[in-house]
Amino acid sequence: MALSSNDKIVETVIVGNYVEMETEGKSINVKSKISNFFWHGGSTYDAWFSCASNQVAQVLLTLPYSFSQLGMISGISFQLFYGLLGSWTAYLISILYVEYRTRKEREKVDFRNHVIQWFEVLDGLLGKHWRNVGLAFNCTFLLFGSVIQLIACASNIYYINDNLDKRTWTYIFGACCATTVFIPSFHNYRIWSFLGLLMTTFTAWYLTVASLLHGQVEGVKHSGPTKLVLYFTGATNILYTFGGHAVTVEVMHAMWKPQKFKAIYLWATVYVLTLTLPSGAAVYWAFGDLLLDHSNAFSLLPRTPLRDMAVILMLIHQFITFGFACTPLYFVWEKAIGMHDCNSLCKRAAARLPVVIPIWFLAIIFPFFGPINSTVGSLLVSFTVYIIPALAHMFTFKSAAARENAVEQPPRFVGRWAGTFTINIFVVVWVFIIGFGFGGWASMLNFIHQIDTFGLFTKCYQCPSPKQFPIPPPPYSAAPQPAPANFK
Repeated sequence: MALSSNDKIVETVIVGNYVEMETEGKSINVKSKISNFFWHGGSTYDAWFSCASNQVAQVLLTLPYSFSQLGMISGISFQLFYGLLGSWTAYLISILYVEYRTRKEREKVDFRNHVIQWFEVLDGLLGKHWRNVGLAFNCTFLLFGSVIQLIACASNIYYINDNLDKRTWTYIFGACCATTVFIPSFHNYRIWSFLGLLMTTFTAWYLTVASLLHGQVEGVKHSGPTKLVLYFTGATNILYTFGGHAVTVEVMHAMWKPQKFKAIYLWATVYVLTLTLPSGAAVYWAFGDLLLDHSNAFSLLPRTPLRDMAVILMLIHQFITFGFACTPLYFVWEKAIGMHDCNSLCKRAAARLPVVIPIWFLAIIFPFFGPINSTVGSLLVSFTVYIIPALAHMFTFKSAAARENAVEQPPRFVGRWAGTFTINIFVVVWVFIIGFGFGGWASMLNFIHQIDTFGLFTKCYQCPSPKQFPIPPPPYSAAPQPAPANFK
């Protein structure tokens, strides 16, 4: 029997009230209020900061590299296009989460001590086969997403202190990032998300202003696009840029009212575009084709106190983003070993440590900052946050009864169900052919080229060659020299 609209509204509002249920009847002192203000977030603003902060981390530094591969027009166009596409699939994930949670709460399931994850949503709505596929893609993507943040830390700090090679810096920052095991959940990223976005904003506008003030280098060329391999490699890096919503379900679960998430990712993307478009275009305008051999934008800008500050802020932000990417992996591991319901933070932190070890190891094997983004984008992001959500949405609501009883009906401006399914089909076809097909071909060729050029476990990827000094003259010889001809 179909539910009335009033019943649907009531059940939708119930979703997300578990935080209030937990605190009901408890007195809150001043210390708790201060702690909650900095530590325990769950509002729509917290979700917006989380999405915006997580979406544009180290990739901000590689977008000028993508501009050099794509050219100015294509670089701007792909950012706008994939930003819109990513916002759509984030919306689909939010709809599926609310649908799953509402169905479970009708069955009196209590989520107060359990964090819902994407693979559980797929399991509850579509069965174990969808769960297994979603789990494999999501965990692999988040694993390499964490690897990329670690690689970026080593790449950036090298431009401040080159006394150590990048591999040594990877060891150091791997240990630093391991401390994220002590952050319980996405509730506790409130202050970090806020600070992370401020840091990224500063870095983006530093790149923009510094490039414009620097001006174009002598003989600058803007020849992109020149090769299909480079073109699709750059496009998949942008696909990766706007595919940061693999943690959407965890962010929603941290909200007090998760049904309000629907448009949050879109507004986060709009803000992110105000950072990525000016910075990418300005750096490419100033340095042109030089970026083809410099995947990190910091490497071409002269060292100044402001550049050092931008590097330090990005390092802190990458630490935060590492935690964002790794926390869902911590949850999966906790559930696998039966520690997810443990109330001891120290025990959970100790149980999470094995997750960091493979990330550390992979960052040392593949330190290819820039090319690895495109590879992950084409092979993992394309399925994890574009194809699978679009297919899952269509299969969940394929029957007339499911569409009629859906907790959230599609908006009128997209054409209701017919328009939604049409957009979903377009997303699946486009991303599979362009993102996974051509993008996978191009990014794998480029990735293999990096391995052939630098090798696995390379000590210092794209580091400048040691300066060649003139050979010193031979030491002075004490042997007797012939006397001058005019000597008497």
